[in-house]
Amino acid sequence: MGELRKDPVLGRWVIIAQERSSRPGAFVRKPHHEDKTDPARCPFCLGHESETPHEVFSVRDKRTKPNTPGWGVRVVPNKFPALDEKHRLMKKGRGVYDMMTGFGAHEVVIESPNHHHEAKDQTIGQITSWLEVLQLRVGEMKKNEKIRYALIFKNKGRTAGASISHPHHQIIATPVTPKRVREELVGAMDYFKLKERCVFCDILDEERSYGQRIVYENEDYISFCPYASRFPYEIWIVPKAHGIDFHTQSVKKSLPSLAGHMKHVLKRLSDVLGDPEYNYLIHVAPNRFPRFGYWKTIEDDYHWHIELFPRLTIVAGFEWGTGFYINPIPPEQAARELRGK
Repeated sequence: MGELRKDPVLGRWVIIAQERSSRPGAFVRKPHHEDKTDPARCPFCLGHESETPHEVFSVRDKRTKPNTPGWGVRVVPNKFPALDEKHRLMKKGRGVYDMMTGFGAHEVVIESPNHHHEAKDQTIGQITSWLEVLQLRVGEMKKNEKIRYALIFKNKGRTAGASISHPHHQIIATPVTPKRVREELVGAMDYFKLKERCVFCDILDEERSYGQRIVYENEDYISFCPYASRFPYEIWIVPKAHGIDFHTQSVKKSLPSLAGHMKHVLKRLSDVLGDPEYNYLIHVAPNRFPRFGYWKTIEDDYHWHIELFPRLTIVAGFEWGTGFYINPIPPEQAARELRGK
């Protein structure tokens, strides 16, 4: 018997329908001949630096020059940007329609010179290095008062939207707060108005007390399969310490801990699901230069976190038509498999 579960932040309903896991084609499996970028033609590999736009930042041997080999982490503008800082930000109205020029930023953070080393294969030091770079680049973007939001995300695999298989992240900065993020912010604010507590901190307390949805826990972070998981084996990684931004000094101190946590979780995901394609993203608070409309409790009511979801099912007509998600794997079962206990 399936059940409906309500997300405590967004108020969104999810259908947990375990019976559907036995349907033919219930899960998307990785093809035997996966379309991967040939390292000899990969623009992100060593020796191919001229095939990308000029780097804006890199972690490299001090004896080497920009846009040459010798780097460990490299940041370049996206060659085909969704948004660009070259555009002047202008807003217009056309009857009932509103539009803006395509102002923003779109960068690629190449994690490693090694074409085949995903995070699960990298050292904790390597992961910490690109996490520090992600922090730095977001911090730089947020210095611009016209930027309202900067989203860090990773697409792994064709199904997840990656056109190049070399391990990399992307950052897109926008002049508006995205609708999905705003919904989460408002949900957290409403919860705080009612209870004077952070909803994410309360979720952490509940998950640690219940225990059955916990995937992994270390000194600074907890990962769990959310109660109202949208997708099979969806995982959230949440810092134990309350905070609303990823690019702060306090978070920087815990990056080696986060690196170890991510390596463990991604390795377990690969072991259980056979190296699935996936997306993950980092949700943080918006840029907070003084302006009308920001609420005073945002420092207390929001909590930054990582949302990770393997690409195992297809979002179809019911989901698009209703906003409901149908998940054939209960999060308790997913967490048990991922824990290995």
